[in-house]
Amino acid sequence: MSTSPASVTRLRSLESLDFTNSYARLGPAFHTPVEPTPLSEPHLISFNTALAGQIGLDPAEAARPEFLAWLNGEYRLPAGEPVAMLYAGHQFGHFVPQLGDGRAIILGEVLDADGRRWELQSKGAGPTPYSRNGDGRAVLRSSIREYLCSEAMHALGVPTTRALCLAGSGEEVYRERIETGALLLRAAPSHVRFGSFEVFYYRGQFTQLQRLADYVIAHHYPELQQADNPCLALYREVVERTARLLAQWQLVGFAHGVMNTDNMSILGLTLDYGPFGFMDTFEPGFVCNHSDHAGRYAFERQPDIGLWNLSCLGQALLPLLDEDPGAAAELATARFEDYHEIFNQCYEAGLRAKLGLRETKAGDRALAEDFLALLAADARDYTLSFRRLAGFDSGENADNSGLRDQFINREAFDVWARRYRDRLRREGSDDAERRAAMNRVNPKYVLRNHLAQQAIEQAEAGSYGELERLHAILQRPFDEQPEHEAYAAEPPDWARSITVSCSS
Repeated sequence: MSTSPASVTRLRSLESLDFTNSYARLGPAFHTPVEPTPLSEPHLISFNTALAGQIGLDPAEAARPEFLAWLNGEYRLPAGEPVAMLYAGHQFGHFVPQLGDGRAIILGEVLDADGRRWELQSKGAGPTPYSRNGDGRAVLRSSIREYLCSEAMHALGVPTTRALCLAGSGEEVYRERIETGALLLRAAPSHVRFGSFEVFYYRGQFTQLQRLADYVIAHHYPELQQADNPCLALYREVVERTARLLAQWQLVGFAHGVMNTDNMSILGLTLDYGPFGFMDTFEPGFVCNHSDHAGRYAFERQPDIGLWNLSCLGQALLPLLDEDPGAAAELATARFEDYHEIFNQCYEAGLRAKLGLRETKAGDRALAEDFLALLAADARDYTLSFRRLAGFDSGENADNSGLRDQFINREAFDVWARRYRDRLRREGSDDAERRAAMNRVNPKYVLRNHLAQQAIEQAEAGSYGELERLHAILQRPFDEQPEHEAYAAEPPDWARSITVSCSS
């Protein structure tokens, strides 16, 4: 990792980090103090040096035995106050009054040199009071998937939690089969979720509800403190961030898999990577979660589910918006109804960028959606089809047979291509400039399931080279990387047999 002289001076040892835990200050109604349960035979698998530098941690610290001991709960920093968060949530549409961190523990919070907060959460750290008879462990398979995907999403420009490091162990954990336990160290400004508010609303604990809202505003939305109605302003911000996040998921072809309200971030981050998937062939009804039998969280339903989840959050915030329930409902509804406009603006702007269109003109969304219809009809690869479209030649008699021949219905593509050519000419588009612009927003590399599976299988056999290679490739999703061309190929036939479920 290259660093400037200024950044080198900010890098610190583990013990000298500016460590605190502001969430622990909220009091026992919001969390339970709990010590991590160490895994047997722990070993560090991968360390994210780039993120360490952002946090202010010297990457050399990863080589110290104390770092692994701290991660594994065998060594406690003087300022450490590990806690498991309490929250509730709507799971697959049904309210569950108490959930909470069943296998994750907040180890503390670091302030970097710029005053940004990084809450560090160990996932797989052992049982907590919220484990619901579970073992509190994470397995290597799912931990690798989250480690790779959270950083891949960050590189794609999608708001997300991050992953600082990944550790394995010799401890056996039983899921559908016996697997090895692992630890993932997540980093985010906050892991507060919609369900964090729901638990106090449904318990009628409005004092705690207000305190949580005040905490979130003070620490993460301080500009809202001067608003006439700070809690209403908070809801408006969360509606906007969630709408933008969902648009970004749709634009990169990402399906979350478990969009329960306890998995929705109050900061508009992609949170809790369980069963997820980037689409290979474009399929609007794509369901990445094998456990989602009804298809509630299918790809095409994600925007509406985002809105449904926001309605649950709005319900939970009602006591804070106005003393009169009717007035509170009207205020929340007005903000709630902004969602579709914000989503559509972000999504349509993203579609124009994916097509290389600089200007906004009538019919742009229809043009993009008709291209998507072509992909769906012929089962074309979502990521690669947009990437290849950058090579479109808008000349009058141009030969676009390379693009055309990817489609079964070539005549339908020809009709669409003429519309696309005319649209490009209407804004005086230059092919070279458009190609460069499209390649900056249409990734060549995404975390396809078969790539993750190959890294997992090698890691389970004790080899981590493929994990590190894939992690590095995904940090540069828009670059050509000719030496890694195979990682941008369409998936092999055997990839269709890969399934992920809620245990993933």
